[in-house]
Amino acid sequence: MLFYEVKITYQRQTGESTPSSVKETYLVEGLTIADVENRLMEELRPYMFGDTEVPSCKKAQFYDILPSTEGDRWFKARVEMITIEDSGKEKRKGVSILVESSTIDEAMKSLQKQLNGVDCEVVSIARSPILDVLRAV
Repeated sequence: MLFYEVKITYQRQTGESTPSSVKETYLVEGLTIADVENRLMEELRPYMFGDTEVPSCKKAQFYDILPSTEGDRWFKARVEMITIEDSGKEKRKGVSILVESSTIDEAMKSLQKQLNGVDCEVVSIARSPILDVLRAV
């Protein structure tokens, strides 16, 4: 299965008298773009009012996704995996890892714990616009 980063714009009831327009980003697992869009629409249907638009749906390349039961935000970490070739030359490969946590410090601790014993370097970590990750059933 593949992951797709889906941006969606829709009208959502936010407690005020009239629905407001929201733009949200989700990471959805699926086989095709159509499958992913249908799954997201089904998931958000109870919150939707009026017009809905999916301006962007693209494949997402994540080396790993680290969910947490205590986290409420997603952070994207850029990590360089380091290997030594037979010739003795160092080779670095950049990968992205998505980490769920409450704070950036907790995300970094979780990432370091997961990568313990792996020869790598965390290049950057930042808050991701992704609100939720929807895995295939």
